Amino acid sequence: MNSNFSQPQRQSLIGVVVMFADTFQGTARALWPFLIVWIWKIDQYNKLYIALVVLSVILLIAIVAYLKYLNFTFFLDEKNEEFVVRKGILNKSRIAIPLDKIQQVNINQSFIQRLIGVHALEVDTAGSNGKEVSIRAIKESLAVSLKERLLEGAQEAIADDNEFAGESSQAKQANRPFIQISLLSLVKTGITSNYIRSFAVLLAFMITIFQNLEEFINASGYDDNPLDNYINADVLLQFISFIVAAIIFLTLVVNLVRTIVRYYNFRITKQQNGLLLSYGLLNTKNTIIRPEKVQVVTVGRNYFQKKFNLNDLKIRQASGMEANDRDQSKSAIEIPGCNETEKNVLLQFLLEKIPERGVMLKPNFRKIIFETFKFLIIPIGIFFLFAFKFTPFIKEYIVFVPIYGVFAAILIYFAFRNSRLFVTDDFIIKQSGAWDIDNDYIAPHKIQTISLKQFFWQKGSDVGIVTLHTAGGTISFGLANFTKLNQLVNYWLWQVETTDKHWM
Repeated sequence: MNSNFSQPQRQSLIGVVVMFADTFQGTARALWPFLIVWIWKIDQYNKLYIALVVLSVILLIAIVAYLKYLNFTFFLDEKNEEFVVRKGILNKSRIAIPLDKIQQVNINQSFIQRLIGVHALEVDTAGSNGKEVSIRAIKESLAVSLKERLLEGAQEAIADDNEFAGESSQAKQANRPFIQISLLSLVKTGITSNYIRSFAVLLAFMITIFQNLEEFINASGYDDNPLDNYINADVLLQFISFIVAAIIFLTLVVNLVRTIVRYYNFRITKQQNGLLLSYGLLNTKNTIIRPEKVQVVTVGRNYFQKKFNLNDLKIRQASGMEANDRDQSKSAIEIPGCNETEKNVLLQFLLEKIPERGVMLKPNFRKIIFETFKFLIIPIGIFFLFAFKFTPFIKEYIVFVPIYGVFAAILIYFAFRNSRLFVTDDFIIKQSGAWDIDNDYIAPHKIQTISLKQFFWQKGSDVGIVTLHTAGGTISFGLANFTKLNQLVNYWLWQVETTDKHWM
């Protein structure tokens, strides 16, 4: 490989290992149900047959990986000012990206790539949802040169501001991080975030294990469960307490390990036109944030994080207009474990000033009634309908209905109490959440379109829902006073039409 990008060239030959790993992972994900069944019944098959099948699959994946390497080329078309990538084994494709459309070039490194000494270079463009092109195996020096060349073509003035961290000792000296998330902050973040989701996943996993154990005992031909002779009320209570404690402990451990592995050595380097984020223990990631591309900034924290002086930031930049909110949320850039000072520094840099709360708008009390029907009455009603009409075996889980009812009612109440909309001349702030309280910050000039809805049955109560559409996703607020929402919409539209600021 050479730095003359005007000629088509392939990735590093050692990168075949990366492509083999990618192909193997994709195959395993596609066939995982069959693999589980096969492993479960492995004793029923001939060992020689199993070995031949495994070797054949590995050989086939290796051939596919090599063909991917052989058919993947990239070069710069100087005449048309395009970055061109050709790839495909049977279905050949040619991707041509105009240099002036390139918004971001990231150099990342997974664990396997680190072992074999290559990097991945990913190119994002204006109007794309996610990465447009990914070169999976390229040497660091070549990746840095190509990154500089692509960004020079996109914007001449920022070529020197997008050097890859680690390019040289001189660059490291010049680009020292002005914010670095400490290991202690990551530990605090790991034990205070995402535990509800992790707890639910682990609980479902444990329930599945017990169900499989019960099915195994029944299939063994026992008339009675053999464990019944050893279990009394005290033993059962102790066992349940142990299981709950074990799940809570595993939840904390899983969150802690996941946070440290993902965000280890999180550094933010301030550059002339943006921020360079570098992080990761096994998979090293580097990404650039430019203030002009930032559409929505979300600051979130819960009760424990507030006590620890922690804030989690999520930054949504301009991307494809066709992307839905779920995709936008997944592609958001996260900065975990910021203290109050670091949060304010980042907000000042990204939004040009620290947002302040202004006029407050609360939702109508009908919102809590609607949420109660949606998340409490309807789910419980469906459960009883199936329990007594279609699937009687789920009656044994009826003991969990009161627990769900109390838990859902608490979440609905606090979500309603925390739902607020704050409006100033410079920012729109939406507050939401039952336990994790999120504040979404939007500048009015970032708004693309505004939707104001009111169903016919809401006219008598004068309530409605407003949705702000940006290039980084949507923000909705309701059910609130429709007259006030209409006044705010007219004010925001006037701001968008009269401002001299651009959305990107």
